Amino acid sequence: MADNNHSHFQHLYFVLTGIPGLEQKYYWMAFPLGAIYAIALFGNGVIISTIKSELSLHIPMYYFLCMLALADMGLSLCTAPSMLGIFWFNYKFITFDACLVQMYFIHTFSAIESGVLVAMAFDRVVAIWNPLRYSTILTNGVVCRTGAVILIRAVCVVFPVPFLIKRLPFYGSNILSHSFCLHQDVMHLACASTRVNSLYGLIAVIFTKGSDSLSILLSYVFILRTVMAIASREGRLKALNTCVSHICAVLIFYVPLIGVSVIHRFGKHLSPLTRVLMANAYLLVPPVLNPIVYTAKTKEIRRKIIQIFVQTKITAEG
Repeated sequence: MADNNHSHFQHLYFVLTGIPGLEQKYYWMAFPLGAIYAIALFGNGVIISTIKSELSLHIPMYYFLCMLALADMGLSLCTAPSMLGIFWFNYKFITFDACLVQMYFIHTFSAIESGVLVAMAFDRVVAIWNPLRYSTILTNGVVCRTGAVILIRAVCVVFPVPFLIKRLPFYGSNILSHSFCLHQDVMHLACASTRVNSLYGLIAVIFTKGSDSLSILLSYVFILRTVMAIASREGRLKALNTCVSHICAVLIFYVPLIGVSVIHRFGKHLSPLTRVLMANAYLLVPPVLNPIVYTAKTKEIRRKIIQIFVQTKITAEG
């Protein structure tokens, strides 16, 4: 068939992959996986509800935390249907268009989370560098505009990705290597040159995750210089303590992300199990651990969780 007709050949569906070599244990793995999603949705939902109801948390730091929780919930909801379908019902098929939609939202929410982490780093810079002007610099208007910029950037940067995939011919293998659709994974199944896709993907990553990670790094260099100028040891420790949760969130997000990126580009010799576990960690770990980290550091959120459990117990006993 002529090359100019290749674009007319596309699979009706892709076959998703669970965890290679553990197919016989999917039924038992379904329960902890379901628990992971329940914890992620419950934890981030509690954070959003607490910030909304507690007037003392109506400050920029917690507004950004609310954005982070929304991004984490979005990531969880994007991957839950396909992953739970595999492990609960052994249903591994996803239509071509549904795959593109899932791919778009996964990468969009990931870019949003990266942008929110930058905003949270800037929040810490202002709080430590000039605490007396914190509320005048980071006004509600500034926070809203920052959130809008983060959202628009993510939507616009990821928007071309599904169309770049759509133009490619697929008439070879239709078996993906993950339980969800990622751009790199789908792109590797194409039966034509993917140079444009690879180039745009690289540009998109540099423009979002690359610039964001550099901005966070520079923010903490500035924070450390500011903290070192504080005279008292207690003052330095108090200032650094306000950054602990954010540093944990940055590591939770970027370590699996870097691992997935390195494996996709340079880890072709690694076992499929390693690639799958790393990709799962990239999408499952942040939504689960972020609420735990911020709950441990925020007494209002802890109190809200206790209230929920007490109310649930009273309802059950009644």
